[in-house]
Amino acid sequence: MSPQTMGPLIGIAVALIIILLRNRRKRTLRPHLLWVMPLLVTTAIGFGLWANTQHPHFGPLAWIAFVVALALGCTAGWQRGKTITIEKEPDGALKAQASPLGLVLVVGLFAARAGLREVMEANAAAWHLDAVVVTDAFMLFAVGMIVAQRIELYIRARRILSGGTDSHVEVAA
Repeated sequence: MSPQTMGPLIGIAVALIIILLRNRRKRTLRPHLLWVMPLLVTTAIGFGLWANTQHPHFGPLAWIAFVVALALGCTAGWQRGKTITIEKEPDGALKAQASPLGLVLVVGLFAARAGLREVMEANAAAWHLDAVVVTDAFMLFAVGMIVAQRIELYIRARRILSGGTDSHVEVAA
């Protein structure tokens, strides 16, 4: 294995360890601030996509790829949001704890992306792939995942705060 390949793998392994250790504790969930991250990410990625408007007009297959990437991102984000445990504390505060399953989902997506990159590099010419389309599709996937996860968390948090029940909720005693 070359150093160019091992470098990112070591970085990912270190990041996974840090994330796993960080996710062991519950964090305060503030539903009124869940819109901030999607806004920042959508704005940043929106500027990235806008910069690509200098690219020749995308064909119908590119637009299909964008819609599919956004839909898959929303599905992954919704699934990841469902894996987060939300507890209502006796003082009324909400605490959220990410599940290791959600981390497995993200790691699987990164692995799939890395594998897909290898396949695309080897077959780009034969498949007539455009690197800009693939990059934009990945960015739309990220937007869909972040926005859908936050929407899922917001809906569940509002339901819990209003006194409703949620199948993914544990009430602390």
